Amino acid sequence: MNYRRDIDGLRAVAVLPVVLFHFGVSALPGGFTGVDIFFVISGYLITGSLLDDIVRGQFSIARFYWRRCRRILPALFFVLLLICIAAWFILLPSDLREFSLSVIATSTFWSNIYFWKTTNYFSIDAVLRPLLHTWSLSVEEQYYIFFPILVFLIYRYFSKRWMTVLVPIMLASFVLAVLATSMAPTAGFYLLPTRMWELMLGAALMLKRPPPLANAWLMELVGLAGFGLIAFAFFAIAESDPFPGYNALFPCVGTALLIYAGQDVPGATRQATLATRILQFGPLVWIGLISYSLYLVHWPINSFAHYLSLQAIAPTTTIALVVASVVLATFSWKYVEQPFRQKRSFTAPLPIFAFSSVAIVLACAFGLAGAMGNGFAQRFPDFEQQRISVGDWRNGVCFNEGVTRIDNWNLANCTRTHGFATNVLLWGDSFAAHYVSGLDANMDKIQANVIEYTYAGCPPDLTYFSYARPDCTRFNERALKLIHDAAIKSVILSGRWTDYEVRGFDGLQKTIDRLRELGVRVYVIGQSPEFIADVQKIAFFTGRGNTSWPMAMDPKINERVMSFTKGATFIDPLAFLCDGKGCSYADASSRFLYFDYGHFSTAGAELAISKYWPRFTTTDAVATAK
Repeated sequence: MNYRRDIDGLRAVAVLPVVLFHFGVSALPGGFTGVDIFFVISGYLITGSLLDDIVRGQFSIARFYWRRCRRILPALFFVLLLICIAAWFILLPSDLREFSLSVIATSTFWSNIYFWKTTNYFSIDAVLRPLLHTWSLSVEEQYYIFFPILVFLIYRYFSKRWMTVLVPIMLASFVLAVLATSMAPTAGFYLLPTRMWELMLGAALMLKRPPPLANAWLMELVGLAGFGLIAFAFFAIAESDPFPGYNALFPCVGTALLIYAGQDVPGATRQATLATRILQFGPLVWIGLISYSLYLVHWPINSFAHYLSLQAIAPTTTIALVVASVVLATFSWKYVEQPFRQKRSFTAPLPIFAFSSVAIVLACAFGLAGAMGNGFAQRFPDFEQQRISVGDWRNGVCFNEGVTRIDNWNLANCTRTHGFATNVLLWGDSFAAHYVSGLDANMDKIQANVIEYTYAGCPPDLTYFSYARPDCTRFNERALKLIHDAAIKSVILSGRWTDYEVRGFDGLQKTIDRLRELGVRVYVIGQSPEFIADVQKIAFFTGRGNTSWPMAMDPKINERVMSFTKGATFIDPLAFLCDGKGCSYADASSRFLYFDYGHFSTAGAELAISKYWPRFTTTDAVATAK
């Protein structure tokens, strides 16, 4: 394949928005879609390399992976070594243990599965995981386990009917991606089946090689349309939008159009399109050359900076971190990537396979040691994890965590306060359950029998479905029967609304409408404060002198939730627990108000209920009964 400067420029267009998005530049809310551009580029280029080998009769799996190892592993393990050294000195024991597991997952290319199970890419604390960005590398490497064989089989046994085989696979993958945005968004974001169509789009463009349009102006429009679609993805798509799904079409189709507009035309003398000439601009090409190393180094730099500060990074610091990322990426490209690609000692498979095997074994050994050593607590002798009073959520009965049966729930055990005329149902996820430990201290104020009905990760939304938690549907539907059987006339809905915004809050409004049809009075408690990390970590790094800290979530989240609560009484916890400077994470007696990053401790629940929990009286019971 001939070298194309415009594709290196396109790599720059992909990596720069990703870097800026990760460093918190709000002007590019869809910067994360740059990863999708990389997928299309990778599918295009590697398919071209495969096709060349097959046509020349040089194809072999060993040869393919020899090339992949030379391209991917040297820079990856160089950066992984630097990250491990930094992690040893920076990460607290529990975090080093988790990091160690991610080292194993990264070095064996299943980190996308690991992070699918442990981390939402857009969650508040995601930035504290130094290897989170390696999920995309794992997607690619998993794809290239089977794709070379598929290309060879199509060439050999299907008379090169590329589209006949690839199009059905692409369509199935795309449909699955669309469905996943509403049914399993985290899995849809991380896993190969919902990303495969993006890589295959690039592959199809290489295999089919559509001829350029005869009209030069139309080709210009093709290139400009490609830029337009990518720009739309960067500026109009946000992390709260369903993704990948339909929205991934914008960066992926835009990338395909730019690759198509820049292809060489044998014997043609016409000038390259404007879009291609822009992509061939020297500085963009240079950024494209270092783009792989830049992608590898920028996230851990960003992650460790946030870990040490535990709050938003100042603009001047952000600029310095971006510059540091470019400098380190340039070093990695020049002294790690290039030598492994060019030195004669690595033109044979055996040396690079030996290097790769040793590097993987050493990385896994470090990860295993860190996990089994529980993060080597002796590194931080001054840090002691306190046992914070949480109270009894009645796990396995009133609070379901997925390992217990929903049928274990019963009214008698889950009625948390007694002796009042009004029955009130507390329905939601763990951000509903975390209120129950504050009920006893506030019974005289509440004046109601509060019934706990909670399930981890299940919002109080009758339309909610998740493949990860399929029992959520039955759990929520049973709430209606419970309301009827227990003659409940008031319901409090509470959840971790930051987790569910990507699906939209329409289901919350529909749930409220359904409850209103049943004659139920509805209260909705908005999002309570969440911090970037565990409050004990914040206290350790910042000292106990200041017990207030900036929350790490969008402070306007409750405004958006409230707009979907028509017919209900909405309560905004942030108005009671926070001010313009931050939110208290400990009280005057130095008791922690949270036991992690955002769930109330007993002290926090008592404070929250005393400040904003709905009050019920005998009058309320009579009024709701009419």
